[in-house]
Amino acid sequence: MNRLNTKKTAVKLLIMLIIMGVLVAIGRAKGIFSSVEGVVSDFHINFSSILKVVIMASLVLAIENLILFILSLCTPKKGRSQTLMSVASNAIRYITAIVVLCWGLTILGANVGTIVAGVGILALIVGFGANTLIADLVTGIFMIFENQYNVGDFIEVAGFRGRVTSIGVRTTCITDMGGNVKIINNSDMSNILNRSSHTSKAVSTIGIPYDADLEALESKIPALLKEIFDKHGTVLKSEPQYLGVDELSDSSVVLKFIVEVDDANIYEATRILNRELLLNFKKYGVEVPFPQIDVHQK
Repeated sequence: MNRLNTKKTAVKLLIMLIIMGVLVAIGRAKGIFSSVEGVVSDFHINFSSILKVVIMASLVLAIENLILFILSLCTPKKGRSQTLMSVASNAIRYITAIVVLCWGLTILGANVGTIVAGVGILALIVGFGANTLIADLVTGIFMIFENQYNVGDFIEVAGFRGRVTSIGVRTTCITDMGGNVKIINNSDMSNILNRSSHTSKAVSTIGIPYDADLEALESKIPALLKEIFDKHGTVLKSEPQYLGVDELSDSSVVLKFIVEVDDANIYEATRILNRELLLNFKKYGVEVPFPQIDVHQK
């Protein structure tokens, strides 16, 4: 299988080289590259110019690292500020690469403006091929200005749910509860569910036997829920609520409880409710039933 893939790759590469050779030949015949060749002839590549380029690149990279270091010292607490910091850091890296390239060409004797004009056709072709990149950049700019989500928000997109860890000019990184990082192009960030824009609700359902005294149990539930909130107030944002009988299942009467929490704590809150309700129902003499089968023999 690997050998077959290697052959396919080699064939594709050969076809691309042939197409490029044909296009270059046609371009030379039509004089498309004459301006570029004139620019190349102006290059002055020697030890002195190369040394200047190295010094320049080192200086620009040092300035970039200094700026990024200063930004890293800032620890904004708000998600909006963290988003702007993330985007700024990402943009600085792109700007540094462009500055080093253009300044380096200038040191080597090239006219950057002439190069841009001379390779206008090539840039147009690349532009059509890089339409996804342009879409990522434009979408990223709109998302930042519209404040759709920020660093630190819990969002759900394309079936993936997690915390936004960084927002770049082109991509967004989301980390789920298991530490898995998903990198999504900004142009693919559609139908986003921002769970941090409002509090979430953790849900717990627990069954009791049909022969249990439901009214007596319900009279004890308010005090129990207050006790649970006082005990786990760091996770729960409000006192849990008892919604009533949710289902009459085959072996039990199912009771439903909800509580408001931050989305980051939604699973932890459900586990807390399940545990506290189970332990306290046992204290009240109410055993949580398990599936049972009654066999009747004539």
